[in-house]
Amino acid sequence: MASEKLLKELNNQFNFELLSGYYYMAMAAYCASEDYDGFANFFIVQAQEEYTHAMKFFDFINDMGGRVTTLAMEEPKNEYESLIEVFEKALSHERLVTSKIYKLMDMAKEEKNHASISFLQWFVDEQLEEENSMDSILKNLKRMDGNFQGIYLLDKELATRTLQPVE
Repeated sequence: MASEKLLKELNNQFNFELLSGYYYMAMAAYCASEDYDGFANFFIVQAQEEYTHAMKFFDFINDMGGRVTTLAMEEPKNEYESLIEVFEKALSHERLVTSKIYKLMDMAKEEKNHASISFLQWFVDEQLEEENSMDSILKNLKRMDGNFQGIYLLDKELATRTLQPVE
């Protein structure tokens, strides 16, 4: 059983994962409005992934004897100047998620809550992948420096992304 303090923070993370999905849907909407359907698909899949992450927290909190509560969400940023800005915000957001996961892991270790440590390790590993993915796309966009052909090819590549089952 987790402490009330840890359960509260796990619940906060559940809500933050939902918020992350909301942010990514706003990014998808921007990309779609600019006719970047592949980039929009990338962020739609990213949002679906965040909702899957939220459900992992939902199930874990229940398994630990806690009760999930939903909180109000803030309005995400809806307007961007460029794809580069979108991915800069996405990378910044993923870094924030990572810091929150690390904080949770530190709490779980402090409490010697082995079930939570085991559960959170998956998210530690996932965040490395998330940050690297956003950073890689951002670097590619910067290298392209507005080159239409490069952006077109990347858009086509991102259109093929699908939601992968979460283990």
